[in-house]
Amino acid sequence: MKTTSRKPMIVMLLLVSLVFGAIYGFQQFRNHMIQKAIRGQGMPPQAVSTTIARKEIWSPGIEAMGSLHAVLGTNLSTETGGLITAIHFQSGDTVAAGKLLIELNAEPLKAQLGALQATEKLAQINYNRDLEQFKIQAISQAVLDTDVANLHSAQAQVASQQALIAQKVIRAPFAGKLGIRQVDPGQYLTPGASIVSLQKLDPIYLDFSVPQTQLSLIHPGENIHAQTDALPDKLMSGSIMAIEPQIDSSTRNIAVRAELPNTGGKLLPGLFMTVHINQGSPQNLITLPNAAIAYNPYGSTVFVVRNQGKNTDGTPKLVVEQHFVTTGATRGDQVSVLNGLQVGDVVVTSGQLKLHNGAPVFINNSIMPTDNPNPKVRDE
Repeated sequence: MKTTSRKPMIVMLLLVSLVFGAIYGFQQFRNHMIQKAIRGQGMPPQAVSTTIARKEIWSPGIEAMGSLHAVLGTNLSTETGGLITAIHFQSGDTVAAGKLLIELNAEPLKAQLGALQATEKLAQINYNRDLEQFKIQAISQAVLDTDVANLHSAQAQVASQQALIAQKVIRAPFAGKLGIRQVDPGQYLTPGASIVSLQKLDPIYLDFSVPQTQLSLIHPGENIHAQTDALPDKLMSGSIMAIEPQIDSSTRNIAVRAELPNTGGKLLPGLFMTVHINQGSPQNLITLPNAAIAYNPYGSTVFVVRNQGKNTDGTPKLVVEQHFVTTGATRGDQVSVLNGLQVGDVVVTSGQLKLHNGAPVFINNSIMPTDNPNPKVRDE
């Protein structure tokens, strides 16, 4: 009786197992067919822009950015306070070294100087008189020594007072051009207050930095050329006068100072300049837009387009290959390639982020990256 009651239960369990097995099998079959369809479709071609690797004439050299500094330059100030009694210059004057510029009120100090000079004169008289007495042994050596000490003390006090009075007069420490006056007659000057800027402009220094990889290309005495947007039609020539004996550990650049003639005084401290240093004879180098190079920690790479025949619709079957390249100097939007490419190679210039070795592509050169060796900034 019990065996008969179990048969329907067993049949029901078998039927349920068959249903679930069929559902699972169908799901596996469907997933397999979907994956097969996706693999059959493959990766769709990616749109890229390209350029043809070509050789161009390069003049070996260094290009850097720098700024101008005066050979001698300072903001004149006073080391002592006082009331301005006279000003002996105008804004923008060219002055010689030692030129009197500012006088502060020194009358109280001069009055004290008169008293100290009188004391010095008396000490000198006492010393001369006692010296004659000492020669005939009328006084002791101790008395004469006291006279000498008193005389020296009086002389030192006079010199100290004269130094204080000299601090009330401000003179040009070197020849140069004055800036805009910051003070007026009758104004009280505190110690350290700025009076006027003084700059020696001829010659003028040009300070710039170059990467450590170009250290062997620069030497003291080497000629340079410089330009600035402030004087676009003027090309200045000068020479390297000094190279910093250490490399900046944060930027891996080395500081260089050149000297430029500045007879007309048109070049001013702080002016931004572009420096050119020519090195050797011109060379023919493969040139690409800088946008074509992918700079990575493990090396610089480019994608080269290869033609592998025709697609089923008759269009060219294009795929890309990733090449490691060694880059050289740059100029404007361009970079030179020393090895890793051949002349005539079709190189991807945009769209690299979605590419890998063997990826299919199609070329769309309707928009191209800039490829100008001498780009200019334009105001829109």
